[in-house]
Amino acid sequence: MSQFLLMNDNRVPSGDMTNNLWIKDDCVVAVVIVTTDSDLFIGLVFSQVPVLRPMDLMVEATPRRVFSNAHTYHINSISVNSDYETFMSTDDLRINLWNLEITNRSFNIVDIKPVNMEELTEVITAAEFHPHQCNTFVYSSSKGSIRLCDMRASALCDNHSKFFEEPEDPSNRSFFSEIISSISDVKFSHSGRYLMTRDYLTVKVWDLNMESKPLETYQVHDYLRSKLCSLYENDCIFDKFECTLPGILTRTSSLWQPPITFTYSRIRSTSTTAPPPHVPEKREREEQNAAA
Repeated sequence: MSQFLLMNDNRVPSGDMTNNLWIKDDCVVAVVIVTTDSDLFIGLVFSQVPVLRPMDLMVEATPRRVFSNAHTYHINSISVNSDYETFMSTDDLRINLWNLEITNRSFNIVDIKPVNMEELTEVITAAEFHPHQCNTFVYSSSKGSIRLCDMRASALCDNHSKFFEEPEDPSNRSFFSEIISSISDVKFSHSGRYLMTRDYLTVKVWDLNMESKPLETYQVHDYLRSKLCSLYENDCIFDKFECTLPGILTRTSSLWQPPITFTYSRIRSTSTTAPPPHVPEKREREEQNAAA
């Protein structure tokens, strides 16, 4: 038996933003089928004999708790704390902290909503707790920046502890610069020393001790730079991608391709899709046989 958190689908109305704590259980299901046996009669009434037919193993998920009425906008990420007592849910403008045992009340720890919505310049795109320090978390924004916050500093984390952002080269700035620099996912490494972020064209690895620039940058969709105009017209430029850190590998989703895997140890990137094996031509095979 296992438990997991699910956030609601983005297609529901904005007033129904909820988090559901589900419980998953493996159970064996048997179907009882009632049949009639023409050979069995009691007077004028024939008996019905049940037949038990075993079925395949089925996995069933049922909601255990529903955390609702805390978000006005669509929830984009959920992260469970390392204390296993709290978790946070994130929408475009706010981050709320929940207790797993209390479903009707949460605490707002980040709020970037301006008094005048016309002054809004960025939105929150993702957030995650530190894997070992229950008081530390990060959140990313649509401007390509990452903020590290400490909940011990204040109840409302308006002031970040660290700010990670790569300076943009003015010569490379274009109409699409802000769109493709928006971070769609952020993850801590297992040690908590590094951060991994995913934007439209790159995966970046950050050292928590170096805020000025990423430690490593991997190009994922570099071949799409010349096609950004077409991607903008069909809305593909607004697609969001996730990333994971299994061990020493970095894995991320890709546009029209299988997931791509990198090793973040300052060596060249490798793809999960292996190149086709080389099939020697007839002349090469004859030369190999002659040499043997």
